[in-house]
Amino acid sequence: MTTPTWDDAYTGATPAPWDIGRPQPVFARLAEDGKLSGRVLDAGCGTGEQVLLAATHGAGDAMGIDLSATAIERARAKAAERGVRARFEVGDVLNLGALGSQFDTLIDSGLFHIFNDEDRARYVASLAAAAKPGGYLYLVCFSDRQPGDFGPRRVSQDELRAAFSDGWAIESITADSFEVLRDLMDTPAQAWLAVIRRT
Repeated sequence: MTTPTWDDAYTGATPAPWDIGRPQPVFARLAEDGKLSGRVLDAGCGTGEQVLLAATHGAGDAMGIDLSATAIERARAKAAERGVRARFEVGDVLNLGALGSQFDTLIDSGLFHIFNDEDRARYVASLAAAAKPGGYLYLVCFSDRQPGDFGPRRVSQDELRAAFSDGWAIESITADSFEVLRDLMDTPAQAWLAVIRRT
């Protein structure tokens, strides 16, 4: 038996539940408010919808990184089809320092909640390496308000505050939602939107 990979989420018979074919509504609102600006990096960008959104809403440079080569290939194809300038690279979100660049705005659309405690700390350190001082992270994760146990790990506000307690300032954590494919859930999942500034 082989261990599933992130590529399997994009090549299997069952579509990736988070790959809804459009930006998450919460990021669409942020883009309309001019928040996805400057140099933008989407960590775990999947097929690129948030990156393409940022690129069409004033980002000076929009980049996405994902472990799945298939997802990146699809993101590049979308950018070409839509005539949008954006960059997509296969890479490890736990080693964003390897990019050798810092960004004004970071996006996390449903990635934080996949990590166990050890990798969560590595991920936050990786984000810190990629964020300019004063830069912003807009993080959307499944919240502990979501009933049942279907889907990814739930995250509490206290966990977010603990994870970003060193070198970051949490400006707000608000209740929001995360859309998934309709055949999996009838309603959007409960989520937190955390607005976090690199100090």
